[in-house]
Amino acid sequence: MTRLFEDFEVPLGEGVAMLRGFALAEEDAVLAALESVTGAAPFRHMVTPGGFRMSVGMTNCGALGWVSDRSGYRYAPCDPETGKPWPAMPHAFAALSGRAAAAAGFSGFESDACLINRYAPGAKLTLHQDRNERDFSQPIVSVSLGIPAVFLFGGEHRSSPIRRVRLEHGDIVVWGGPARLFYHGIAPLKEAAHPRLGGCRVNLTFRRAG
Repeated sequence: MTRLFEDFEVPLGEGVAMLRGFALAEEDAVLAALESVTGAAPFRHMVTPGGFRMSVGMTNCGALGWVSDRSGYRYAPCDPETGKPWPAMPHAFAALSGRAAAAAGFSGFESDACLINRYAPGAKLTLHQDRNERDFSQPIVSVSLGIPAVFLFGGEHRSSPIRRVRLEHGDIVVWGGPARLFYHGIAPLKEAAHPRLGGCRVNLTFRRAG
Protein backbone atom coordinates (compact mmCIF):
# COMPACT_ATOMS: atom_id res chain seq x y z
CA MET A 1 0.00 0.00 0.00
CA THR A 2 1.23 3.52 -0.72
CA ARG A 3 2.07 5.93 2.04
CA LEU A 4 -0.89 7.89 3.33
CA PHE A 5 -1.43 11.32 4.80
CA GLU A 6 1.41 12.82 6.85
CA ASP A 7 -0.33 15.75 8.55
CA PHE A 8 0.12 14.31 12.04
CA GLU A 9 2.73 15.38 14.57
CA VAL A 10 4.38 11.96 14.91
CA PRO A 11 4.83 9.48 12.05
CA LEU A 12 2.50 6.57 12.73
CA GLY A 13 3.61 4.35 9.87
CA GLU A 14 2.52 3.02 6.52
CA GLY A 15 -1.19 2.28 6.35
CA VAL A 16 -2.12 4.93 8.95
CA ALA A 17 -3.90 8.23 8.28
CA MET A 18 -4.68 11.07 10.68
CA LEU A 19 -7.64 13.11 9.45
CA ARG A 20 -7.74 16.22 11.59
CA GLY A 21 -11.24 17.64 12.12
CA PHE A 22 -12.70 15.33 9.48
CA ALA A 23 -15.93 14.71 11.43
CA LEU A 24 -16.68 18.36 12.22
CA ALA A 25 -18.68 19.00 9.04
CA GLU A 26 -21.14 16.30 10.15
CA GLU A 27 -21.02 17.03 13.88
CA ASP A 28 -24.73 17.69 14.40
CA ALA A 29 -25.88 14.56 12.56
CA VAL A 30 -23.28 12.37 14.28
CA LEU A 31 -24.13 13.63 17.78
CA ALA A 32 -27.86 13.21 17.14
CA ALA A 33 -27.23 9.64 15.98
CA LEU A 34 -25.08 9.00 19.04
CA GLU A 35 -27.87 10.16 21.34
CA SER A 36 -30.34 7.88 19.57
CA VAL A 37 -28.09 4.82 19.84
CA THR A 38 -27.19 5.31 23.49
CA GLY A 39 -30.83 5.94 24.35
CA ALA A 40 -31.68 2.49 23.01
CA ALA A 41 -28.55 0.71 24.27
CA PRO A 42 -27.06 2.64 27.22
CA PHE A 43 -23.39 2.60 28.12
CA ARG A 44 -22.25 -0.14 30.47
CA HIS A 45 -18.94 -1.23 32.01
CA MET A 46 -18.11 -4.66 30.68
CA VAL A 47 -15.98 -7.23 32.48
CA THR A 48 -12.76 -8.70 31.08
CA PRO A 49 -12.25 -12.48 30.85
CA GLY A 50 -10.09 -12.10 33.96
CA GLY A 51 -13.00 -10.60 35.88
CA PHE A 52 -11.87 -6.96 35.92
CA ARG A 53 -14.37 -4.16 35.39
CA MET A 54 -13.35 -1.99 32.43
CA SER A 55 -12.96 1.73 33.19
CA VAL A 56 -14.49 2.69 29.83
CA GLY A 57 -18.27 2.66 29.34
CA MET A 58 -19.27 0.80 26.17
CA THR A 59 -22.16 0.15 23.84
CA ASN A 60 -22.57 -0.79 20.17
CA CYS A 61 -24.61 -0.32 17.04
CA GLY A 62 -24.73 -2.20 13.76
CA ALA A 63 -25.32 -5.82 12.83
CA LEU A 64 -22.68 -6.94 15.33
CA GLY A 65 -21.50 -5.59 18.66
CA TRP A 66 -18.25 -6.19 20.51
CA VAL A 67 -18.73 -7.69 23.96
CA SER A 68 -16.53 -8.88 26.78
CA ASP A 69 -17.31 -11.07 29.77
CA ARG A 70 -15.81 -13.96 31.72
CA SER A 71 -16.18 -16.22 28.67
CA GLY A 72 -14.03 -13.99 26.44
CA TYR A 73 -14.01 -11.26 23.80
CA ARG A 74 -16.28 -11.65 20.78
CA TYR A 75 -18.85 -10.09 18.47
CA ALA A 76 -22.54 -10.80 19.04
CA PRO A 77 -25.67 -9.74 17.14
CA CYS A 78 -27.64 -9.00 20.33
CA ASP A 79 -27.12 -6.88 23.43
CA PRO A 80 -26.45 -9.39 26.24
CA GLU A 81 -28.22 -7.15 28.75
CA THR A 82 -31.53 -7.08 26.86
CA GLY A 83 -31.34 -9.97 24.42
CA LYS A 84 -32.39 -7.57 21.65
CA PRO A 85 -30.40 -6.76 18.50
CA TRP A 86 -28.05 -3.83 18.80
CA PRO A 87 -29.44 -0.56 17.38
CA ALA A 88 -29.08 -0.30 13.62
CA MET A 89 -26.10 1.59 12.24
CA PRO A 90 -27.21 5.22 11.77
CA HIS A 91 -26.80 6.60 8.27
CA ALA A 92 -24.64 9.42 9.63
CA PHE A 93 -22.23 6.88 11.14
CA ALA A 94 -22.03 4.71 8.02
CA ALA A 95 -21.52 7.68 5.72
CA LEU A 96 -18.80 9.23 7.88
CA SER A 97 -16.83 6.01 8.33
CA GLY A 98 -17.02 5.22 4.62
CA ARG A 99 -15.82 8.69 3.62
CA ALA A 100 -12.99 8.62 6.15
CA ALA A 101 -11.80 5.20 5.00
CA ALA A 102 -11.86 6.33 1.38
CA ALA A 103 -9.91 9.49 2.23
CA ALA A 104 -7.28 7.25 3.83
CA GLY A 105 -7.00 5.05 0.76
CA PHE A 106 -9.38 2.24 1.74
CA SER A 107 -12.26 2.55 -0.73
CA GLY A 108 -15.41 0.46 -0.41
CA PHE A 109 -15.28 0.12 3.39
CA GLU A 110 -18.68 -0.75 4.88
CA SER A 111 -18.77 -1.15 8.64
CA ASP A 112 -21.09 -3.72 10.21
CA ALA A 113 -20.02 -2.92 13.78
CA CYS A 114 -19.48 0.32 15.69
CA LEU A 115 -18.11 0.04 19.21
CA ILE A 116 -18.86 3.22 21.16
CA ASN A 117 -16.59 3.96 24.13
CA ARG A 118 -17.19 6.68 26.73
CA TYR A 119 -14.20 7.86 28.75
CA ALA A 120 -14.57 9.81 31.98
CA PRO A 121 -11.47 11.51 33.47
CA GLY A 122 -9.06 8.83 34.62
CA ALA A 123 -10.40 6.17 32.26
CA LYS A 124 -7.94 4.51 29.90
CA LEU A 125 -7.63 1.72 27.37
CA THR A 126 -4.55 -0.45 27.70
CA LEU A 127 -2.51 -1.48 24.67
CA HIS A 128 -4.33 -4.08 22.61
CA GLN A 129 -4.86 -5.35 19.08
CA ASP A 130 -8.19 -5.39 17.23
CA ARG A 131 -8.15 -9.03 16.16
CA ASN A 132 -11.66 -10.39 16.81
CA GLU A 133 -12.70 -9.50 13.25
CA ARG A 134 -12.74 -12.04 10.42
CA ASP A 135 -11.21 -9.95 7.64
CA PHE A 136 -8.00 -8.12 8.50
CA SER A 137 -7.87 -6.60 5.02
CA GLN A 138 -10.50 -4.09 6.20
CA PRO A 139 -9.30 -1.01 8.12
CA ILE A 140 -10.22 0.38 11.52
CA VAL A 141 -11.87 3.83 11.53
CA SER A 142 -11.71 5.61 14.89
CA VAL A 143 -13.62 8.88 15.49
CA SER A 144 -12.85 11.10 18.49
CA LEU A 145 -15.58 13.24 20.07
CA GLY A 146 -15.59 15.37 23.20
CA ILE A 147 -12.60 16.23 25.37
CA PRO A 148 -9.03 15.57 24.16
CA ALA A 149 -7.22 12.27 24.59
CA VAL A 150 -3.72 10.95 24.02
CA PHE A 151 -3.71 8.13 21.49
CA LEU A 152 -1.02 5.50 22.03
CA PHE A 153 0.05 3.79 18.82
CA GLY A 154 2.64 1.03 18.83
CA GLY A 155 3.64 -1.69 16.43
CA GLU A 156 3.40 -5.40 15.77
CA HIS A 157 4.44 -6.34 19.31
CA ARG A 158 3.33 -5.12 22.72
CA SER A 159 6.96 -4.13 23.36
CA SER A 160 7.20 -2.01 20.18
CA PRO A 161 7.96 1.73 20.66
CA ILE A 162 4.87 3.81 21.41
CA ARG A 163 3.96 7.04 19.63
CA ARG A 164 1.75 9.50 21.55
CA VAL A 165 -0.66 11.67 19.55
CA ARG A 166 -3.18 14.15 20.94
CA LEU A 167 -6.70 13.66 19.54
CA GLU A 168 -9.26 16.45 19.50
CA HIS A 169 -13.02 16.56 18.90
CA GLY A 170 -13.69 15.62 15.27
CA ASP A 171 -10.35 13.93 14.56
CA ILE A 172 -10.37 10.53 12.85
CA VAL A 173 -7.58 7.95 12.74
CA VAL A 174 -7.73 5.21 10.09
CA TRP A 175 -5.34 2.28 10.08
CA GLY A 176 -5.12 -0.84 7.97
CA GLY A 177 -2.85 -2.71 5.60
CA PRO A 178 0.52 -3.35 7.27
CA ALA A 179 -0.63 -1.48 10.40
CA ARG A 180 -3.95 -3.31 10.82
CA LEU A 181 -2.84 -5.36 13.84
CA PHE A 182 -0.67 -2.75 15.49
CA TYR A 183 -1.07 -2.32 19.23
CA HIS A 184 -2.87 0.83 20.34
CA GLY A 185 -4.61 2.35 23.37
CA ILE A 186 -5.63 5.54 25.17
CA ALA A 187 -3.67 7.14 28.02
CA PRO A 188 -5.59 8.01 31.23
CA LEU A 189 -7.93 10.86 30.36
CA LYS A 190 -7.30 14.24 31.96
CA GLU A 191 -10.13 16.44 33.22
CA ALA A 192 -11.50 18.91 30.67
CA ALA A 193 -14.83 20.16 29.35
CA HIS A 194 -16.39 20.14 25.90
CA PRO A 195 -19.34 22.41 24.96
CA ARG A 196 -21.34 19.55 23.42
CA LEU A 197 -20.31 16.49 25.43
CA GLY A 198 -19.36 17.90 28.81
CA GLY A 199 -16.54 16.26 30.73
CA CYS A 200 -16.21 13.06 28.74
CA ARG A 201 -14.72 11.70 25.55
CA VAL A 202 -16.66 9.44 23.20
CA ASN A 203 -14.92 7.28 20.62
CA LEU A 204 -16.65 5.60 17.67
CA THR A 205 -14.67 2.63 16.36
CA PHE A 206 -15.92 1.26 13.04
CA ARG A 207 -14.96 -2.23 11.91
CA ARG A 208 -15.93 -4.89 9.43
CA ALA A 209 -16.42 -7.69 11.93
CA GLY A 210 -18.46 -10.36 10.16
